[in-house]
Amino acid sequence: MNYPLVKTLKTVNFMAGKASSLAEIKRHRKQSEWAHGLATPKEDVERRKFRTGKIPCEEIRPVKSYDPGYVILYCHGGGYICGGLGYAGNLAAKLALATGFRVYSFAYRLAPEHPYPAASEDAAAMWKYITENVADAEHVLLAGDSAGGNMALCLTQKLISEGSLTPRELLLFSPWTDMTCTSESYEANRDIDPILTKEFVMNSAKAYIGENNPADPAFSPLFGDFKNFPPVYIMAGRNGILIDDSIKLKERIERAGGTAELDIEEKGWHVYQHMPGALTRRAMKRLASHVSQEIHGKR
Repeated sequence: MNYPLVKTLKTVNFMAGKASSLAEIKRHRKQSEWAHGLATPKEDVERRKFRTGKIPCEEIRPVKSYDPGYVILYCHGGGYICGGLGYAGNLAAKLALATGFRVYSFAYRLAPEHPYPAASEDAAAMWKYITENVADAEHVLLAGDSAGGNMALCLTQKLISEGSLTPRELLLFSPWTDMTCTSESYEANRDIDPILTKEFVMNSAKAYIGENNPADPAFSPLFGDFKNFPPVYIMAGRNGILIDDSIKLKERIERAGGTAELDIEEKGWHVYQHMPGALTRRAMKRLASHVSQEIHGKR
């Protein structure tokens, strides 16, 4: 790792500070929208904003190599306390360009103003909208980064428990799977993850779930049921403090008889795909190859 770079990123990164007050959280929100807007691909995609109910949404469509057969529903990260369409547009555009699929993102309600279950209700409403108006469930890939990965996993477990149709596959980037925050990687990677801190994660969990038990599968899908779970493709950085969340997720899914592929970037950190550069370009190429193999049986 380039330690001067790590220190620089920690200094400017919106999630490297505290999030113990609403004022701090609102500052993070402004910084996250600004920072991710800078990193968002501006060319070769078309954008359309709309609403489903009260939820602001955006459709991002690749101009070239457009495949109308499948769509991606993308749940953005930000600890359930930060992020909007500007934040989501970064990875959503990269997903669209990598796969050729339309990508749908949405600005779910944020904590602490809107604690659990507001965000999960918005995710369920968005899934309902997509599967009723855009594509059948088997033609929908569900994606998410960090807290968005948590949301995608919880939504899928909920759909299975209800006997509803599930996504064709999940695409997860450094997913937050365990809100107990007890994994060894929190301490092991404390000084080399430039994006995330344990303090931010714990404050975010507190804002989202309040006094509820963080080990409850409603918040920590790692402890939930993975029977009959759809295939999952996980990308994570070896230097991220949540790397253990991804490793344990793969183990839990496979133990339940499911399929999970884990792509670990040895030089990467927490959701390193947000950043521009060669590391991200290579990662998105690997994701494109995986999706092509999974959907069309070819690379």
